[in-house]
Amino acid sequence: MSFELSAEHEQFRRTVRDFAEKEIAPHAAQWDREHHFPVDVVQKMGQLGLMGLTAPEEYGGAGMVGEDGGFTSLCLAIEEIGRVDQGMGITLEAAVGLGINPILAFGSDEQKQAWLPDLVSGQRLAGFGLTEPGAGSDAGATRTKAVLEDGEWVVNGAKQFITNAGSEITSCVTVTARTGVTTSSSTGEEKPEISAIIVPADAPGFAAEKAYDKLGWRSSDTHPLTFENCRVPAGNLLGERGRGYAQFLAILDDGRVAIAALAVGCIQACLDLSLQYAGERQSFGVPIGRKQGLAFQIADLRVMLDAARLLTYRAAAMKDAMDAGRGVTTKDFKQAASVAKLYATESAVTATRIATQVFGGYGFMEEYPVARFYRDAKVLEIGEGTSEVQRMLIARGLGLPVE
Repeated sequence: MSFELSAEHEQFRRTVRDFAEKEIAPHAAQWDREHHFPVDVVQKMGQLGLMGLTAPEEYGGAGMVGEDGGFTSLCLAIEEIGRVDQGMGITLEAAVGLGINPILAFGSDEQKQAWLPDLVSGQRLAGFGLTEPGAGSDAGATRTKAVLEDGEWVVNGAKQFITNAGSEITSCVTVTARTGVTTSSSTGEEKPEISAIIVPADAPGFAAEKAYDKLGWRSSDTHPLTFENCRVPAGNLLGERGRGYAQFLAILDDGRVAIAALAVGCIQACLDLSLQYAGERQSFGVPIGRKQGLAFQIADLRVMLDAARLLTYRAAAMKDAMDAGRGVTTKDFKQAASVAKLYATESAVTATRIATQVFGGYGFMEEYPVARFYRDAKVLEIGEGTSEVQRMLIARGLGLPVE
């Protein structure tokens, strides 16, 4: 299969790049310093149509699914936004991949009509509550519980590191919770029944606690969440009861490719900044770009960028092909997603180290953007499945019974 970008994709890239350079780049450093979440700019991304690329037209989206290359377009948008501000890049990624997608993929018609139009337009945001204080990579260790009482789910527990969950425009958070116990028909082993529930932002008993003081992604909205006898209608169950864990794992496959796209934007920024500085900075009477020790490191940046971009575009094209029914299996896509996520994110961390070295002492100063990208990059190896988890999934895909 081909995964070359179409002329339409390239035009779309230019449109998003122009928006990012005009609306985001001039303010990114200040937002980072002030830990400011720019609601107006997030809503402008929605007005540009970035949140609705893969959503059906009936909910206000572009309806670009499968052959239309909608998922590839989303990855391009995340890359270009992330090229100037990783915090806004993850805001877009989470708004679609973690906010819209669970409802779009598993919601009832009534739930879609209730929540999607505002989310697709970008005027509201939704969160994705999976990670807990004691359940990160081991998402099956969820401790949050939900009990059905008098036609309502009563939710108790806590979530952490949840993006887009506590902003002034957050409308809901989809969370996983234990709703009972299931017994294996083959082994008789009891396991927790985990379901997904949509919790409105104004639900009694739900609270988004104080935003985190983060190392990076400071312009994004990230909160711990608490649920104390939080009551929501029984109809807010998302998908089938007991299928919440499987549903969220499926959502994470798409998210891994999107995080890889965000990493590609980071690498591109490091290459751009390093090239410019290497041509301007003088040492011993010549530009530092003439020195092999430095020039070769910048050459490595180009190699990492091309490899990461191709792996990411390949995985995105496989997702579009799978949605179009063109012979790509879920297993093949899962492998491609993990490969892209692993390589692109680890390369991004390396790229920021190289860029900081190119800038020397100035790279250690917050007035230069490489310092911000250096801080932003590390979480790419953690969010939506750590590097260790990706290696485990890749190894299992190769037939190795790794634990």
